[in-house]
Amino acid sequence: MFKLLGPVEWTVKGHGVDLGSAKQRTVLAALLADAGRLVPWSTLIDRVWDQAPTTNARGVLYTYVNRIRRVLERAPPSGEHAVALVRRTGGYLLAVDPGTIDLHRFRALVTAAYDRKRPDTERSELLGEALGLWGGTALADLPGAWASRMRETWNRQRLDAAVQWARAELRLGRPDQVIGRVEELSAEYPFAEPLTGVLMRALAAAGRDAEALDHYARTRAQLIDKLGTEPGPELRGVHQAILRGTLSPTTARRPEADAADPVREASTTRQIPESGRTRPIPAQLPADVPAFIGREAELSRLSDLARLPGPLQPSGLLQPSGLLQPSGPVRSAGPARQMAPAGAAGSTTMAVVTVSGTAGVGKSALAVRWAHLAREGFPDGQLYVNLRGYDPQQPVSAADALAGFLAALGVAARDVPPEVDERSACYRTEISGRRMLVVLDNASSVEHVRPLLPGTPSCVVVVTSRDSLAGLVALHGAHRLDLDLLPAADAAALLRTLIGARVEDEPEAAAVLAGQCARLPLALRIAAELATARPASPLAELVTELADQRRRLDLLAAGGDPRAAVRAVFSWSYRRLPADAARAFRLLGLHPGPDLDPHAAAALTGERLDGARRLLGLLAHAHLIGPARAGRYGMHDLLRAYAMDLAHAEDSETERGQALSRLAAEEDGPVSGDQD
Repeated sequence: MFKLLGPVEWTVKGHGVDLGSAKQRTVLAALLADAGRLVPWSTLIDRVWDQAPTTNARGVLYTYVNRIRRVLERAPPSGEHAVALVRRTGGYLLAVDPGTIDLHRFRALVTAAYDRKRPDTERSELLGEALGLWGGTALADLPGAWASRMRETWNRQRLDAAVQWARAELRLGRPDQVIGRVEELSAEYPFAEPLTGVLMRALAAAGRDAEALDHYARTRAQLIDKLGTEPGPELRGVHQAILRGTLSPTTARRPEADAADPVREASTTRQIPESGRTRPIPAQLPADVPAFIGREAELSRLSDLARLPGPLQPSGLLQPSGLLQPSGPVRSAGPARQMAPAGAAGSTTMAVVTVSGTAGVGKSALAVRWAHLAREGFPDGQLYVNLRGYDPQQPVSAADALAGFLAALGVAARDVPPEVDERSACYRTEISGRRMLVVLDNASSVEHVRPLLPGTPSCVVVVTSRDSLAGLVALHGAHRLDLDLLPAADAAALLRTLIGARVEDEPEAAAVLAGQCARLPLALRIAAELATARPASPLAELVTELADQRRRLDLLAAGGDPRAAVRAVFSWSYRRLPADAARAFRLLGLHPGPDLDPHAAAALTGERLDGARRLLGLLAHAHLIGPARAGRYGMHDLLRAYAMDLAHAEDSETERGQALSRLAAEEDGPVSGDQD
């Protein structure tokens, strides 16, 4: 059995196998977590070195993989399942029976337990077995950001399973079985309100009402002190029922409702709060994007990360692994059917997904398209705000965004608190328990977003930004979806949809046009508008005009609309850079090749190697450059043209010449001060 739900171990016939160093065990854990699926080598490097790899990370990874393969290839005793570490194009795949990995067995047992038709006796047994697989803190002996993120995610799944197990036990009339296990977890996770709720029910059912009320008082004090919020409606309801002597733990929740819709009770309560005020159902999504082409994989990935069935495959099945198994590609833009409620079954935490990418790549379009497809999964409404983090207008502050959200949630203007922290607490209270989608579009930073995060597992939050928002991933467990340029086939399809039959008549010119637009959706739409404005001109004529890269930016200006002109849209990212990173961006545009490494960047900028790496990191963080090959970075043609344009406008001919001279000299040896 491979063990991830505790220290990383492999036991064969009861004997432990030496798995090597911490980094080697991290490689194995990263492969086991995605057992049966190809894990790209770049993903493995990120997981092991936290996106700050050593210069020879790929070679070191290869060494670790070979060592792991030698360990695995030692023939296990008769009766054990064989394991194979297979190299595939772009990465590695661990061929292993998922049932021999505690993490995957845990998930399969939990998924089976959540079957709404399963009786409580079986549900309790399955969940009890799943919880018994835990041997302590997940990945306890592994350092690093990836292990920390997985530890948090898997611990949340453990909490969810514990809550569902406890509810089944209470319905079976066994509160004493619940108290010990849940008390221990509740002490470790004091803000997990569903856990507190089942513990209070168990204590009350065991005739220990005073302890239940005391536990509520301590939990409420901690929530107010640490998070600035009152307990949610479900926990308050349990508290009131104990005070009135009307709590019935065995009938408080039907088993089939518990498995099928774990937030229904809280959601229903929120629709008619204690004040008697009727809650509106906001529907703030902007209009769907016309002629939306492709991105099926990204849409399904969004659904996977948000713990919803994929909107493009309404008949898809959610398998025990948690991955969507589509019945086939569907391009329908109609509403999703059979949409599951937001959040995973019994979840105690909300899903947050960040959609990041370069300017004009279609982040907002993807988020809005997915939101329209998934809206049936959020019957209590959808909140949307354009935060204008990268925009010609002033950004929308968190305080103003919260005021708008509170108004949409039915809070009168006179009741909106003056301070941002108070507004945030009020917002979390108002949205608690409601099944809602929150779209935070065009965010500039983590601080821009943090006050707008709900605190309830019944919500899903989608954030779009040119910034990678690493803090949301590290501190709030967000899942990141990096949006790349359109594939060539989809870029051609978008042009065909927007321009019409002329694309079919001139396929070669259309392919060149897509390349000139760097397969960037914004640029493709502007180019299509230029083509349709000249119905009598062949596409080849437009291609000829766009051949000059610097003139190309002038042509792709959409009539001067600052939100649609390519140069203007790029400028909002450039203006946010610190001065040294802005200079580096300009000078990198002078590089004659398709990509460069930190040594070339150091030569162009005149920086030491560590300084060049820092600048490359800042530019990658802003999605003004991107990874090309191992240890190398590149930028698409439109960004390169923009960088060159800026270099000629802001850097003297002497500065540009010196940069190119340093680059030429670097080919013969390291630049001055090159120390790693």
